[in-house]
Amino acid sequence: MKPLRRRGLADRDIADAIDHYLLESPGLAQRFVDATEQAFRHIQRHPGSGSPRYAHELNLPGLRCWPLRRFPYLVFYREADDGIQIWRVLHAQRDIPNWLTESE
Repeated sequence: MKPLRRRGLADRDIADAIDHYLLESPGLAQRFVDATEQAFRHIQRHPGSGSPRYAHELNLPGLRCWPLRRFPYLVFYREADDGIQIWRVLHAQRDIPNWLTESE
């Protein structure tokens, strides 16, 4: 398995989502963390399984996304020879193209 590296924006996305779910329920926040970790493990084992939809739309070759189970979030990532870079973890109802082009 290739190692995962998260961009700072991805870490911020995850922290913001956890903060949101903590306000609703600590248990819900923990389930979000578990779903995120499960998605990361899947991406490591099967990096080619994510959808390339936004790669085509935004002209970002190699960009893929994978949905979190039971949460309306998408993990955006790119595979490289030395690992997998997690770009963003975004709510599916956001303006995805705008958020993906935001710089750190």
